[in-house]
Amino acid sequence: MFRNMLVSLLQHERIRTTLAKGKELRIWADKIITLAKKGTLHARRQAFARLRNETIVKKLFDEIAPKMKDREGGYTRIYKMGWRQGDGAPLSLVELVTYTPPEEKRGSAVVEKAKEVIGKVTPKKKEKKAEGKGKEKKAKKEEKPTTKEKKEKPKEKTP
Repeated sequence: MFRNMLVSLLQHERIRTTLAKGKELRIWADKIITLAKKGTLHARRQAFARLRNETIVKKLFDEIAPKMKDREGGYTRIYKMGWRQGDGAPLSLVELVTYTPPEEKRGSAVVEKAKEVIGKVTPKKKEKKAEGKGKEKKAKKEEKPTTKEKKEKPKEKTP
């Protein structure tokens, strides 16, 4: 269980879990990051034995460990978030100290997103069907003879 939580923490750099699991996970994360700071082949193999995920080991050694090279320890922080609705367990947010939330582009990107959302909300199919039906009705009205035209045509009698 802690292996999976550690992989998720290293992948996303932030996870939400119970307080007890978060405190235990901090120990695992500190050990694996300290191992990654060595940067040797042996350390990489030990990390892979613990994590069982090549992409996460690569991220750990290439991205996370260089950011932590000046720190002696304390690579994670834990925020208390309250209690879980169902069973009342205390929740926490465990994140790496170097975590930075992804920045969203402001300005024209927001306007473009708004236009996309509006485009998705408006029912285009109904508009097209309504336009198509309106054209068909006009065409049918033009094809039908009026009552005056019917009166003008003489009825043919059969002998």
